Amino acid sequence: MSLQDHRSAKRPEPDQSMVDIANYVTDYYIGSSEAYTTARYMLLDSLACAMLAMRHPECVKHLGPLVPGANLPGGVRVPGTCHELDPVQAAYNIGVQVRWLDFNDTWLAAEWGHPSDNLGAILAVGDYLSRKAEREHGKPVTVRDILTWAIKAHEIQGCYALKNSFNRVGLDHVLLVRLASTAVATHMLGGGKEEIINAVSHSWADGGSLRAYRHAPNAGPRKGWAAGDACRRAVTHALNAMKGCVGYPSVVSAKTWGFSDVLFKGKPFEFERTFGSYVMENVLFKISHPAEFHAQTAVECAMQLHAKVAGRLDQVDRVVIETQEAAMRIIDKTGPLSNPADRDHCLQYMVAVPLVFGRLGHEDYGDAVAVDPRIDALRGKMEVKEDPRFTRDYMDPEKRYIGNAVEVFFKDGSSTGKVSVDAPIGHRERRGEGVPVLLRKFEAAIAGQLPAKRVQQVLALTGDTSRFEATPIHRFMDLFAL
Repeated sequence: MSLQDHRSAKRPEPDQSMVDIANYVTDYYIGSSEAYTTARYMLLDSLACAMLAMRHPECVKHLGPLVPGANLPGGVRVPGTCHELDPVQAAYNIGVQVRWLDFNDTWLAAEWGHPSDNLGAILAVGDYLSRKAEREHGKPVTVRDILTWAIKAHEIQGCYALKNSFNRVGLDHVLLVRLASTAVATHMLGGGKEEIINAVSHSWADGGSLRAYRHAPNAGPRKGWAAGDACRRAVTHALNAMKGCVGYPSVVSAKTWGFSDVLFKGKPFEFERTFGSYVMENVLFKISHPAEFHAQTAVECAMQLHAKVAGRLDQVDRVVIETQEAAMRIIDKTGPLSNPADRDHCLQYMVAVPLVFGRLGHEDYGDAVAVDPRIDALRGKMEVKEDPRFTRDYMDPEKRYIGNAVEVFFKDGSSTGKVSVDAPIGHRERRGEGVPVLLRKFEAAIAGQLPAKRVQQVLALTGDTSRFEATPIHRFMDLFAL
């Protein structure tokens, strides 16, 4: 490129990656019945996570208006609360609720993340638009509409994650939540391709938050509200784009100043497949245990071994955990664990608790359980190593397994034998086994937060697929309001 070309102020055509997102969001028809079925379960599972999070004061303190008293009567409902908020702050609230317990759906590849985080933005904007339509005698937003937008947000986030590892350059995966939610929310608000490209360019211009708060020695509760913050930012970008705010066409590819050069080591984005409905169809549900997903099968292994180990804890010589390379990089952790966020990102802790107690629930990450000396005693005897097969199967697009194996050895030379699990209960291959457990999770979660009569209304509605999908989303959200 000549010096004159380099200095030219002429605006280039938009980066193709942003054009592809805009084309997909506006034009692609979702024809997969499996995607819609999975999306319904995803919505229920995410609301279960939101209801369960309401039992935790550290989550609840994030909810409500940013400034005390800044409510919006007739605004978006925040599940499990009496709050009525503008869609920007509501997106933060709902995003925090869904994500707080690390119990919502997961996607694992070169990058990992939780695609249902996008519901913070999608439910907030959908609820806002549906209430507005009702006041103005227009057409409300239905649950089916929400599912369609969720499938597309899942696809954008998940397809970027397949080949692009943001964690390897120190960036947190919530930048993909912001990206997907920005694109979808802009379209929900009536934006066409130009507005979507403009909004998405602002999402990339935000850069990315650091992963420091997910890793030792700084692991902390920000990881519970980071996705909500991404949703809030996404709705802001969408609203600004609808006001006509100018975008930045080469924000990803611009030399020196663009996202790629500044934050991605100069690499272009890579894609394994074009956008469709692959991610929703293959998404992973956290059903039985609120554990970081790379450890889900390790927890299943430990649960199977509990009966053989619990009575012989003082005789344990060592515990060998075989896992994937990604798990070793992000959740293989030794030394003191200072808070619940630290513990639920520690592979050894998530194996030790079920070996000792035969369970792993939200409460098991708290101080009251963590002080039990048997947990750290077991952690101190654990060896974590990579099994190359688990790593290969983790990256295989036809498998997407998250395998782990656990074996406990005793001082007398005996062992429990190795227990190995390739695919967790939330995997696509185990949908038949997993869905009933997911629905029990949903029912128990709402029963712990809503009046009994309301619980029955919700279950009757969600059990009737046609009626459920035709329901205006604001009427469905009303059922979760207190």
